[in-house]
Amino acid sequence: MLLSREEMRFDFGGAKLDPVADRDVIAFAVQQFLYGEVTGIQVGHWLYNAPDLDAARFFARQSLEEMQHVGNFLRILEILGVEAQPAHPAIRFLATGMMPSTFEEHVALEMALGEGLVLEAFYALIDTVEHPEIVAILKRGVRQEESHVAFGERRTKAAIESRPALRRRLLGTCLMSLWVVSRFGRYLEKKMPPEHPLLRQIPAFVAHVVKNAEIRLRRIGVLDRPLASIGPAARVALVGESYATKAVLGFLDVLAAPFRLLPWFARKRLTETYLSDPMVRGHALKAQSADDAEAST
Repeated sequence: MLLSREEMRFDFGGAKLDPVADRDVIAFAVQQFLYGEVTGIQVGHWLYNAPDLDAARFFARQSLEEMQHVGNFLRILEILGVEAQPAHPAIRFLATGMMPSTFEEHVALEMALGEGLVLEAFYALIDTVEHPEIVAILKRGVRQEESHVAFGERRTKAAIESRPALRRRLLGTCLMSLWVVSRFGRYLEKKMPPEHPLLRQIPAFVAHVVKNAEIRLRRIGVLDRPLASIGPAARVALVGESYATKAVLGFLDVLAAPFRLLPWFARKRLTETYLSDPMVRGHALKAQSADDAEAST
């Protein structure tokens, strides 16, 4: 990952969450995680539309991991003695309402940025919940979440380096996501008791998470200057431009749909392009090198 665990972790000053006294708070967090893991079904869409074998293999593994995480969070709710409940509207919007329309948007918005935000919440619960089994369950999922973030970072960075024009559109969608996260943070601030030694630190924690998101966006090339230097009007313009572009591309996609029934205009998938895929070509080159070495002996 482009940010270390140390950079992402927030110091709560030793404050803890008690699984009995703070049961509702822990359960609320787990309800949000549970919804996010169930939206792992969307990975199937990106597996079907994967641009190369590297992405296809990763998504195939990720879809299984997300479903495993569903079971993990249900177990935590069972430990707490709480039934599964709907996620907050902001979380549903971030995880489903903002579902990207392109592979590049997916790896930037959902994997690098989105799962990066979730990962920091994982770290926070691991560091503060005083229940060994709950912490053990969260720790089992952390390494997988870290791999998802790292994949999103790597593929986003590569996409922008090969197509610099993508940066502006990706920035607009990411700014929208960060705005929703900030609004969700304000909601939490109002709901949490100000006298609680840990919960009163929620505003500072959210600010820390957003700051780290900015660092990540700069390191992968989505953001080329400090976020504070982009004024409100410019942010609105970037978001509007990004979503207008998405709408136009979606409209054009609908218009083009009938033509894709014809073999000349059909969207090519890995079943047709795999022989030219870097992974396959690399294997062929290794096989050729082995043959050449054998022939020379």
